[in-house]
Amino acid sequence: MDHTEQARCRELAKSSTFYRSVYSEIEEVGWEHLVRLGGDLTFLSFRILDKKGRLHFMEIQLDKTYPKSPPSISADVPYNFDLQWSINSRLKDVVQQFQEHLEKLQEFWSTLDDIDKCLCVIDPKQPSRSISHRQINIGNDCFIMLCIDANNPRSLPECRFIGSGPLVGSLRKKWQRNSRKWTKDKPYLENLACLLEIQLPRPTDILKNDQQVECGICYAQCLPVDDELGAKSGSGTDYTCDNTTCSKAFHSVCLGDWLRSITTTRQSFNVLFGNCPYCSDPVAVKINNVKKENYLKIKADKTIWGNQLSGISQQPAYNKRWRD
Repeated sequence: MDHTEQARCRELAKSSTFYRSVYSEIEEVGWEHLVRLGGDLTFLSFRILDKKGRLHFMEIQLDKTYPKSPPSISADVPYNFDLQWSINSRLKDVVQQFQEHLEKLQEFWSTLDDIDKCLCVIDPKQPSRSISHRQINIGNDCFIMLCIDANNPRSLPECRFIGSGPLVGSLRKKWQRNSRKWTKDKPYLENLACLLEIQLPRPTDILKNDQQVECGICYAQCLPVDDELGAKSGSGTDYTCDNTTCSKAFHSVCLGDWLRSITTTRQSFNVLFGNCPYCSDPVAVKINNVKKENYLKIKADKTIWGNQLSGISQQPAYNKRWRD
């Protein structure tokens, strides 16, 4: 056997070992968590549910020298975690460290959910889990841009006022004068009203005049136009939480798939019974006979995070279209 053939055989042996190793490690994580897998097994995407039931996607890029070299991680989080890696580490260790990182960010996301639910947020329109700012309508054509600290989300945020000169100047002075009144254990609505000394508009005041409402799960107003969605193709939100303090709107397709991913969800005939992702009140969704293998898998191939990525360590690789 010549040197070229020997080198080729050695490369095939290495590749075979690499494939067996990756398949074995995916098995340890659980195939049910796998969303995408590259043909050469160097790219993987997993979906992870945190303890609050929020859905997250983590992308992993493997080098051919894996596991000697650590994988590259990309996720929709305000900042990435420092991966602890050794030659004996495996994919399950990456997932575990990612889950631990998600738990550290629970208060940050709960704070943003509280802001989105109680205040009139006008930007970003389709917030991703990595975005830490909110532009809020505070009335009289004035707006405040809040930047939330991911490590200390209940603290006094950085802010910037937008609007007409005299009124903005007055609000800025009130903010500076009353900033010491900010209390971490108060809701954002109450803190802002106290500092600005005004009555803040609520989201329902704006939504009454808004015919297109974004889904609380996929953050889009309408589902994509796709034959696999049948009659639901291109449709808007068709389910609203009955809790009047929540009233979050959803596509029933999105909510149904989200409920299926929660272990506490119950099913009776063609109805799923579970809890609202935002307020945890009971919800019941009729399952539609949509022609699709797995909507969450399809949705993972579509960029649902918007274009306003802030603080994300690496741009998600999901294509902005649906695949079969």
